[in-house]
Amino acid sequence: MLKAKDRLIIALDVPTPEDARKLINQLGGTVGVYKIGLELLFAGGVPLMDKLLNSGHKVFVDAKLLDIGNTVERTVTNIARLGATFLTIHGTDRKTLDAAVRGRGNSALKLLAITVLTNLQQQDLNEQGITMPGDKLVEHRAKLAHDAGFNGVVASGFEAAQIRKLCGPGFNIITPGIRPSGSESGDQARIVTPGKAIGSGADYIVVGRPITEAVDPLKAATDIVAEIEAAL
Repeated sequence: MLKAKDRLIIALDVPTPEDARKLINQLGGTVGVYKIGLELLFAGGVPLMDKLLNSGHKVFVDAKLLDIGNTVERTVTNIARLGATFLTIHGTDRKTLDAAVRGRGNSALKLLAITVLTNLQQQDLNEQGITMPGDKLVEHRAKLAHDAGFNGVVASGFEAAQIRKLCGPGFNIITPGIRPSGSESGDQARIVTPGKAIGSGADYIVVGRPITEAVDPLKAATDIVAEIEAAL
């Protein structure tokens, strides 16, 4: 069973690798997984990923891939070769998901499908021409990912329980949009507390600004780990 600290994914949504290293040094061994997104990837994030992996940490590459199958397949293969632990792909269609699975091959890379971003509400989906209710769209995409052979999905805490019921216990649910009680929501729309997410069935939670912008990041992370432990 995963320990509480290993369920906390820190989003390194900072401008430079130097900023990321400073934060990592502050957090020490409190956290087991670090997320490197597009901002940091294009600012020298790959060498940082190597250092994290070599120091025993797991790395979540939040690339949110969506392209033609050939491009997705080859990109996933390259990311798998880097040794990443998790990789995100937009779970919009079966062709994209199947391409990612081919690209993963026999590697240990865990593929996660993005269901619906946690900053989107129904009006935003309607603007995209999607009339399916948001919660049903999340369920639909989770089932697509499960059937394609993905390891899990990224979904809000509001949908975690239904995804667990739909896809079973071996399917990883990673929940972003986490805000401890009293935190600002920022640009997130569908937010939950750490305890609520874990209690609803999430395996991991992704936390960024409530830790990265905290006066004391170590205390903020430790408090969240304690809340995860209590929810377990």
